[in-house]
Amino acid sequence: MFTYPKKLDKIFEKLINNDASPIIIGGFVRDKILQIDSIDIDIEVYNINSFDRLEKLLKEFGSVNSVGKSFGVCKLDFDEFKLDFTLPRTDSKVSNGHTGFDIKIDANLDYKTASSRRDFSINTIGYDVKTKKILDPFNGIDNLKTKTLKVVDTHKFSEDPLRILRAMQFCARFELTPDVKLISICKEMCNKNILAELPKERIFEEFNKLFLKSSKPSIGLNFLKQIDALNFFYELNMDKKDWDFTLDAIDRCTKDMAIQLASLCYKIKNKDIEQFITKLTNNKNTTRYIKQYHHIAIFLKSHNTTLKYSIMKDIDLSKLTSFLKAINSNQENLKLIKKLKPIVNGKELVKVGFKPSKEFSNILQLIYEVQYLFHP
Repeated sequence: MFTYPKKLDKIFEKLINNDASPIIIGGFVRDKILQIDSIDIDIEVYNINSFDRLEKLLKEFGSVNSVGKSFGVCKLDFDEFKLDFTLPRTDSKVSNGHTGFDIKIDANLDYKTASSRRDFSINTIGYDVKTKKILDPFNGIDNLKTKTLKVVDTHKFSEDPLRILRAMQFCARFELTPDVKLISICKEMCNKNILAELPKERIFEEFNKLFLKSSKPSIGLNFLKQIDALNFFYELNMDKKDWDFTLDAIDRCTKDMAIQLASLCYKIKNKDIEQFITKLTNNKNTTRYIKQYHHIAIFLKSHNTTLKYSIMKDIDLSKLTSFLKAINSNQENLKLIKKLKPIVNGKELVKVGFKPSKEFSNILQLIYEVQYLFHP
């Protein structure tokens, strides 16, 4: 038995009454089989040859966002559900990168042919709303049962660099084993440095899913190492002891992107942290808080560096504590860090008669050093 939210029936009835054939596809079907709840539902609509007609049929159910039309997607928020409607299509590679495809809608495509453009067999499982049948042209259900991640079409897979990182996060989220063909094609792609074609926003999105949607992100990171993706993320190349430590830390982390990234970067050389993070995002705050955590961890480890007032004055102690637990910092350090929140700030200097000046930061730093040297 396959079930879907019955609220959608009025949309499906409208489509079917207009000779269209809606098929629920991809992630929602996969997750339902795995007994995972989702509000994101992808629906491929057959026997319709234009987005204009599809939009007209859908407009009574809410505002249709057609921003994604050039990528073959119409979006509709319907009650609590986020619906993505697509039309059967073929994709042809015309330029580098994840978006370098020429998309051609073909209402006459059969389901198997239309599904062959998808990345993995587990994402080709569909449910035909009209016939009430499960469609599984590439044995995705069997692959879910055997916990195997398999490529649908080797040639089409190799055209899209993002699929390497999708494989990374799928392996981790569902604890799947990549088959030999998937490892081989990903290695070949990585050795061509194809990951460099991706915009950092898409890289960040896949790492975000890896860290926040999986209980063992280490599986995905080990996959990257296995397929030579560390040629691109070279900053993560480290000896086995440090690599194993990093994987354990990542799996211990709370589900917070800041803490996950800080733990991932803990064993990276300080000079390489910014280089690595800029492959994922241009957000300067991300780099700043990771460097803050790194600086504090080094201080706690050796106490032969100066802890900076500017770092500790606005640090989130709960997040910092979560990070320190992830990297196995000892209990004494966890107690100490609570005492290292600055107790004097600029406003208090003004209250006792100091005038704001360029020397303020030096004065506050000096007071802070006295604080942590003589903490109780």
